[in-house]
Amino acid sequence: MFFYSVPSRPVSNRMKVWRKLSKAGAVQIKGAVYILPMNEEHYEFFQWLASEVTSMDGEAAFTRVEAIDSMKDYEIMDIFDGHKDEDYQAISRTIEDLETKMNSFRKGSGSQNLKSLSGQVIRVSRSFEEVRKTDFFSSKRGNALRLRIDALNAGLRGVSGVVHAKEILAVTQKRREDYQGRVWVSRKRPFVDRMSSSWLIRRFVDKSASFHLVAEKDLASIKTGQVTFDVRGGEFTHVGDLCTFEVLVKTFGIKDKAVRKIAEIVHELDIKDDKYQNADASGIGEILSGLRKAVKDDAELLEKGISVFEMLYRSKAG
Repeated sequence: MFFYSVPSRPVSNRMKVWRKLSKAGAVQIKGAVYILPMNEEHYEFFQWLASEVTSMDGEAAFTRVEAIDSMKDYEIMDIFDGHKDEDYQAISRTIEDLETKMNSFRKGSGSQNLKSLSGQVIRVSRSFEEVRKTDFFSSKRGNALRLRIDALNAGLRGVSGVVHAKEILAVTQKRREDYQGRVWVSRKRPFVDRMSSSWLIRRFVDKSASFHLVAEKDLASIKTGQVTFDVRGGEFTHVGDLCTFEVLVKTFGIKDKAVRKIAEIVHELDIKDDKYQNADASGIGEILSGLRKAVKDDAELLEKGISVFEMLYRSKAG
């Protein structure tokens, strides 16, 4: 149990304490009395929070108790469960919307893109897991939502297999010798897939490859002999749930452990389906986002992106 009081001014101090208690999953019983299930993490949290309240010229104390004499254990648990119900309501509405989209997709009547639908399911799953961290007594609503999210993920795996089975088979082997001295054309303002694919082409397909970035409207008028990549309808582009980088790896039969690790990162950043959950993806994404903001010239941006992937390759290759 945690008890505290802080001066009425500034109001921001009171709100700061309340937000921290709320984020930790503490529930209010009377006035400024909050409770959490006893464990070492919560005990340490109350220690730090009491120190912070004191620094605000307030007063705070906490204590461990075996029971609250005026309440039954199930009544206390009901308070925690009710507190989580409020958080779960918004998630439930989102899940209901996704269930409708999934049913439409299965019937072939939905306009929903599978990649977009997958991303939405991932986001609602993350939101659920964040709330679940402070669902200390595994509420019935939380358990029910878990089952619905599992059903959505199972549905995604099912429709993904049906939709993409033929497309994945369409990735056929090609000879590197046929792609020497070529100009590779893609869209302007390169990012993860175009940067990594350009690096892969120059390192494993043609060391002298040159790149030309154009507006999407100009792609229809490219010269004969130029190779389009990572563009709609391009010679090398997304196939099923494979990003362009992965398609190039398969097409040219590149068997390299470091490249395989990089492919996971590129897939994670480009497809965003949590297929690999590679821990390095977030950091690489931040670096590339920073490059994109700092460099205005597309050709320079692409070369710098290629350099990032070359350094990443060397680190992975050991």
